[in-house]
Amino acid sequence: MLRHYDQHGGGVKVYTSRLMRALLDLRTEHEFVLLYRNPDLLGTYAGEHGVEEVALAARSILGWDQLAVPEAVQRLGIDVLFNPKYSIPLRARCRTVWVCHGLDWYVMPWGSKLLDRLSHRFLVPQYARKADAIVAVSEVTRRHVMEYLAVPPERVATVYSGVDDVFRRPPAESRLREIRTKYSLPERFLLYAGAIYPPKNFTRLVQAYAGVGPARGIPLVIAGGENRFLSEGELREPETLGIKEWVRWPGWVEQEELAGFYAMAEALLLPSIFESCGLPVLEAMAAGCPVVTADRYGTKELAEGAAVLVDPESVESIAIGIRRVLDDAGLRSELVAAGRVRSREFTWRRCASQTLGVLEQVHAASLSPATSVS
Repeated sequence: MLRHYDQHGGGVKVYTSRLMRALLDLRTEHEFVLLYRNPDLLGTYAGEHGVEEVALAARSILGWDQLAVPEAVQRLGIDVLFNPKYSIPLRARCRTVWVCHGLDWYVMPWGSKLLDRLSHRFLVPQYARKADAIVAVSEVTRRHVMEYLAVPPERVATVYSGVDDVFRRPPAESRLREIRTKYSLPERFLLYAGAIYPPKNFTRLVQAYAGVGPARGIPLVIAGGENRFLSEGELREPETLGIKEWVRWPGWVEQEELAGFYAMAEALLLPSIFESCGLPVLEAMAAGCPVVTADRYGTKELAEGAAVLVDPESVESIAIGIRRVLDDAGLRSELVAAGRVRSREFTWRRCASQTLGVLEQVHAASLSPATSVS
């Protein structure tokens, strides 16, 4: 189910496109039927062996999920239906698996839109009950799926996201100069990467930066930075604090260029209130960029021992973390080395292989009910 394939930029879009590529690169004997809502996506995987692309029309998201997809499942003879983002048809006549990218809706419900809260309260629990397996992107997420959605442990599998190899390859100096010129990047800068919405804790990040960066002559660069939801006011925080001229907004950056941003940045700042599996943390570590991130949930799980961990609810703690990574050269070297080592554990091939393993086990369970997906 690829209804969300061309949604807003950000982690889930990266996850879906990289996972799809890696699944196909495994060169298995399986046939992949890719279901789109947007017909313009037909041909995305033209020429790929074992791939069929189908566009399904629907007037609404709910209609696409609950009416168009089940009809296609029956018509196309699909054995296992997989959604790399939550939601599945509740009347699908086949085995189903979906990916949980985090349950911040339950951890911090105030950070979701009202309509989404209704969906999370009434629909997501039904998706959880219906699914034959749920893929969780971290151990924190797996525990939350079991806690908040009452899913038994044998139906939840942890499969970590991968990191593109482009982040592991140091860009040539000439390429870095091109990127710096294209985006008018300063010689030294701190970096934030991603969209902006309540779990990202953008207001406290900017407040902490305001007490550290300008005094040292180091701007803050926001790669991405659009208001995903409920954070329009947060975008104005630099102006409110009188540091508007210190904050640069280049917008969304393609992966190859983002690797250059990480390579040139003094540090990645991602002190989120909640992350399940923060891709920017993994990307920065792979690229040799020191990381300042939160001491809880997925960021702690991924980065503890390889990043500066801070209390995301304390502006002072975030500021101290920024100062440490800027002022302590020895610490920076330790973080770079530890981050590169840690990031080697996360590859899209491994993610694809383990995800496919879940799908295969779910299918096997349809033939032998005693089979477990754990």
